[in-house]
Amino acid sequence: MKGGWALLQHSIRRTRTVILAMGGLLAAFQILFALAAESFQDFDTFDRLTNLIPDVVRQLLGPSIVTILSFRGIVCLGYFHVAIVAVLVGMVLAIATEPAAEIENRFLDLVLAHPLARHWVITRSILLMAGAIGFAMAAMLLGTWAGLRWLVSAETARETFRIIPTLSLNLAVLLLCWGAIGLALAAMARRRSVAGVISGLTAMASYVIDVISQVWRPLRPVAKFSPFHYYNSLNLIVGTADAQRDMLVLACTAAAGFLVAYLLFSRRNL
Repeated sequence: MKGGWALLQHSIRRTRTVILAMGGLLAAFQILFALAAESFQDFDTFDRLTNLIPDVVRQLLGPSIVTILSFRGIVCLGYFHVAIVAVLVGMVLAIATEPAAEIENRFLDLVLAHPLARHWVITRSILLMAGAIGFAMAAMLLGTWAGLRWLVSAETARETFRIIPTLSLNLAVLLLCWGAIGLALAAMARRRSVAGVISGLTAMASYVIDVISQVWRPLRPVAKFSPFHYYNSLNLIVGTADAQRDMLVLACTAAAGFLVAYLLFSRRNL
């Protein structure tokens, strides 16, 4: 047990600077999104942008585009903007592929030479991953709440913030799911670059498939296998998504990925 916690502390020391810096940047970005939403609202930009949207585009995208072009939509954008989601997925995959890096540089030879159960290598990564995700979500929530309380009235802040915890929780489970996939790949790879590239390309392909399936019906059956399909951020804002079902699917996928990682790592030849 002591050896496992020592391994976790070692990983925390190696990643804490990056995680803390990312948390600060994420919180700052949420404040900026709140500031942008307040500026758009002051100049009545939302109504003008909505009127400029052609009817064909309205029919194609449905209520999603109107949802984004609102005060709540801009504030919530920080929780599903492609750049922010990509950075968070990259952070999680970097943590998840740490076992492959330790195999590659022979660090695990030194670790497992001590009386330490092998499962601690995977358990350490899961705990570190969960902690990093929790810290990132807490920083984003704090940034959003601070921005809203600073810029708008308390009543407007409470009403706008009401959907944010559900968005952040759904995003956290999505990240945990991708972490499980990356950890399962790292459990059988000998090089971090291999596990990282495969998991990264898989995440990118899954995102593209999910986006295209929203406008091309033949791809929708395939999109159901994408974890991003179960993070319906716009539908969550509108109130038409089944958040509990989506999070249950992602949580079960993450649990399956962690189980596969344990099994593969316990049987592999180091």
